[in-house]
Amino acid sequence: MSPITCLIAEDEPLLAEARAAELASAWPELQLLGVAPNGLAAVEQALALRPTALFPDIRMPGQSGLDAATALAEDWPDDAGPLPLIVVVTAYDEYALKAFDAAAVDYVLKPA
Repeated sequence: MSPITCLIAEDEPLLAEARAAELASAWPELQLLGVAPNGLAAVEQALALRPTALFPDIRMPGQSGLDAATALAEDWPDDAGPLPLIVVVTAYDEYALKAFDAAAVDYVLKPA
């Protein structure tokens, strides 16, 4: 069985570190592949590393987590297996419907 892997997309280093620690505590088998500082880097890393899950923040410089989720869904290769499960993590509750429209499977409000 393949390991369960993830990427975190978060522009605040302390929040990214905290999210990684929370995930490691709640889900020890989960393998963190990296932390992307913005949406563009998240898409690039996800296409290269093909994680099982992606945990993007909504508001990031360059490209939002929602835009990254949409871009990833559009650019995901047909032969790459299933699209990563996208779990949006944000302090803003008003983006929930947009997140689900952008292929998110869950929406978690900070602090998580």
